[in-house]
Amino acid sequence: MKKTRTICPFCGCGCNFYLVSEGDRVVGIEPSPANPVNKGMLCVKGWNAYEFIHSPERLTTPLVRKQGKLTKTSWDEALKIVSERLMDIKNRHGSRSLAFLSSAKVTNEENYLFMKMARAVFGTNNVDHCARL
Repeated sequence: MKKTRTICPFCGCGCNFYLVSEGDRVVGIEPSPANPVNKGMLCVKGWNAYEFIHSPERLTTPLVRKQGKLTKTSWDEALKIVSERLMDIKNRHGSRSLAFLSSAKVTNEENYLFMKMARAVFGTNNVDHCARL
């Protein structure tokens, strides 16, 4: 068993825990008793924060709808399609017509970059995060 210390991805509290892994598979969570924020305790989201890692339903490649069917594609093509469509919506309806919802399953740094993209590139303050709900 290997333990890897990390920060819970679900909210901004900063709870720490250890991802417990066997081989290349994460199998559980152990709260960090030394962390002053959570003091060895976790909420229900923290206890289950690893379950999505090996989910068979997790997307591993981008999908694009072509002729009514979702088709695997490259990241370059997927990002090009998304950026073109978002810019088209912005140009036709204004930046207030766009909204961006971020994820609790990425790092704070990734969420920060996502917010900067929404505000600086697309000119909207309509940014939210699912952990707030």
